[in-house]
Amino acid sequence: MERDSKNSKKVLLGRLEQETGKQKRSLLTRQQLIKSARANFARDGFENARIEDIAAKAGKTRGAFYANFKDKEDVFFAIFEEELDHDIQEIRPILQQVSTLEGRLHALAQYLCTLGKDRQRTLLNLEFKLYAIRHPARRKRLADLYSLMRLRCSLPEIDELLPEYQQLTRQRRAESLAVGAVVDGLAINQLFDPGFMKDRDMVRYLELCLWEKLQATPRSAVYRKAALLS
Repeated sequence: MERDSKNSKKVLLGRLEQETGKQKRSLLTRQQLIKSARANFARDGFENARIEDIAAKAGKTRGAFYANFKDKEDVFFAIFEEELDHDIQEIRPILQQVSTLEGRLHALAQYLCTLGKDRQRTLLNLEFKLYAIRHPARRKRLADLYSLMRLRCSLPEIDELLPEYQQLTRQRRAESLAVGAVVDGLAINQLFDPGFMKDRDMVRYLELCLWEKLQATPRSAVYRKAALLS
């Protein structure tokens, strides 16, 4: 009986290790496909990119692609979600090190300036919006999803600054999109003419934009939070 029990445990452990290995390989495959898709979309554009090329660049088959994603839209959204989750993890400790509201806004503006210089990311943002514009039937779904992602992830730094402003409102959606439009516009022009603006000027404009967003929050909430942080 004791020997049977030991054998059963070995079999169970072997199966667990096998399943863990499969999960790790599956996760690695997904990450490789996302990385490949990111490069292909930025290079060729979303509509011109082919699933075969995405899979081949990752060293995978079409079957591996479809085992992880439904279509190109699916992997496109996965790229954004991965980047935005990374943003949250990266910006939070930066803001937590700053004690004043003014200091946090400056740190946030610097971070957004750095993101704006990511060529692939800027091109992907542009591709996403162009695709939505070119396909009106899908525009609402794409625009709503992108807006929701921005509200939830893209500018989580605003929630870090003002937790009182976390409610989902039409006003907040408009203001978040306005901030995103400024970031995108500066980033695109930086790619088009790299010398047109110095980093310190970009940071200054972004700070002004962020202050305007905060001013749209009830004044008492801004001052109450500023007092807590000072």
